[in-house]
Amino acid sequence: MSVLIEFLVSALIGIYFHWVLKYEEAAYVIFGIGSLLSLATYLVLEEVSHTRNVLLDEYQHAHDITLAFAKIKAPECQIKAQELLTVAKKNLELLQQGFVPLNESELYLESGKALDQTLFQVKAVDPFRLGWDSRGALLNYYEANLRALARGVKITRIFVINRTDLNEATVQKTLQTQIKDGIDVRIAYREDIPSGTGDYSNWSLDFALYDDRVVADRNGEGGGHFGRKSNLSSEVDKYVRLFDLIEHHSYLVTLENEHATTDSAARKSAQPAVT
Repeated sequence: MSVLIEFLVSALIGIYFHWVLKYEEAAYVIFGIGSLLSLATYLVLEEVSHTRNVLLDEYQHAHDITLAFAKIKAPECQIKAQELLTVAKKNLELLQQGFVPLNESELYLESGKALDQTLFQVKAVDPFRLGWDSRGALLNYYEANLRALARGVKITRIFVINRTDLNEATVQKTLQTQIKDGIDVRIAYREDIPSGTGDYSNWSLDFALYDDRVVADRNGEGGGHFGRKSNLSSEVDKYVRLFDLIEHHSYLVTLENEHATTDSAARKSAQPAVT
C-alpha cells in the first residue's frame, strides 16, 4: 500500500506540473524520481519482510522447548518437564564435547560396528560384569571380538576387580574363556589404581579403544545416557593416555593348570616358604 501511495503521489504531482504549470521537464523528472523511489521502497520492504520471517523462524526454532515448557500448567507435569530438560541439557553438553550419548542397546551396537571396522588393535578396560556368555547384547559384542581375533586384530582387555574376586567361579570362567580364545587378558586391582587428577579426576573404568581412533565409554547414568562414543581425536587421546595409566598397574593373566592367575601371584606361589 505504501508503494502504491508513493507511486500515485508522484504521478499526480507529475500530471500537475505537466497540465497545470505547463512545466514538462519538471513533470518528467518528478515522475521518474517518484517511480524510482517507489521501486526502492518496494525492494526495501520486501527485504525487511523476508528478514523478519527468517528471524521469526529462527527464534521459534531456538525457543521451541521454552515455549512448550511455558504451556505446561499442571505442577506435576512441570516437575517432569524440568527433569527432561535437565537430561537434555546434559546430552547437549556431551555433544558439545564431541561425544554421542547412547543407551545400552545403541552402545553395544556401535561398539560391535567399531570392532568390525578395527584393523589392528582393541584396548579395553572392563570393571568385570556378568553375562559375557548369556546376555544377548554382551554375547553379540563378544562374538564381534572373536571375529576381530580371526582377522588378526590384537585385543587387550584389562579387568578391574578386587583382590578377593580373582578366585570366584564366575570370574575364573570368564578369564579362562577369553584367554583360550586368544585375548590378551590382564587384571588391575582396584586398590592399586590411584585416584585420578586433572583430566582424569572422573576417569572411567569401562571403555574400549578401537585402533586408537574411536572410543566407546560405558560411563553414564543409564537410560538414554548409558554410555557415549567419540571419534574426536582430542578425546580419544585422553582415553589412550588413561589406558596406559591403568595398564601400568595391571598384571598379565595366564593359565596355570586350568586356573587363571596373575604373573605376580604365580611368582609369589613359586617362592619357597620362609622357615
